[in-house]
Amino acid sequence: MSFQNFIPTIWNKQINLELERLCVFAEDCNRQYEGDVKELGDQVKILGVGKPTITTITRSEANNDIGAAESITDTSIFLQINQLSYFHYIIGDIDKAQAVKGITEAIQTETSEELANTIDQYIAGFSTTAKGATLLDASAVEITATSSDAGYVLTKIDEALQKLYENDVKQNTDVILTCSPRFYFILKRAYVNLDTDNHALLKNGFVGQYGTVKVKMSNNVLTANSGAEDLIQVKTTRAIAFVHPYTHSEAYRPDLKFADAIKGYILYDAKIVRPKEMIVINAKYA
Repeated sequence: MSFQNFIPTIWNKQINLELERLCVFAEDCNRQYEGDVKELGDQVKILGVGKPTITTITRSEANNDIGAAESITDTSIFLQINQLSYFHYIIGDIDKAQAVKGITEAIQTETSEELANTIDQYIAGFSTTAKGATLLDASAVEITATSSDAGYVLTKIDEALQKLYENDVKQNTDVILTCSPRFYFILKRAYVNLDTDNHALLKNGFVGQYGTVKVKMSNNVLTANSGAEDLIQVKTTRAIAFVHPYTHSEAYRPDLKFADAIKGYILYDAKIVRPKEMIVINAKYA
């Protein structure tokens, strides 16, 4: 591919395919609302309803009038597209002539990787109480790296799972833990059966399974206190809604330069829509 025969639809399709392959946090979000938004500023109403009251009567009361119909509380929220991330760069004709083949393909790959990181960092940013997340502990819990104490990390994962189950998350619901490399290697020491031979699952950061929990690793996990703490998301795939409705790119020849240029952007946004289905382990390290 060169910029002279640049086809935007092919470029955009390739970026989108790479984003699907590279994103770790975004893969585990609810994506069902993407078809309802198209442009920056668009919003979609995510329907949420309260639970009805169940009334039980005896056989002797079967012919009595039942109670009046109740109004179910509407818990709907709006997700608006407010994020636009763009790229814009040039490749000089001389540089391109002296470069090996595949320079535009390499740049396209780098562009996709950086866009994926940008999306994942944004979603990882929902790991704070200010964004609606629930922390497992009021203050960060200390996790030591020594093998004799590594089992403590399993205790914290179990506590996070317990909170999810107490919030009515069903035991057969997919739960994902997305952790940093330092958290993962402590977990690996504590749980020797973590690794998997299922190569079909080894993608989008997947590194193993702890019980029913899928474990993923990412460098985009949100940190706190100057990097001393990790904010580890333990959530269902319904906890965060994510939309990425549009990718745009275009190539051109800048005036006054012997160069090709390309610019483009992606639209996206996310929101915690089921806060009871995400618990954040706030871990610090000894």
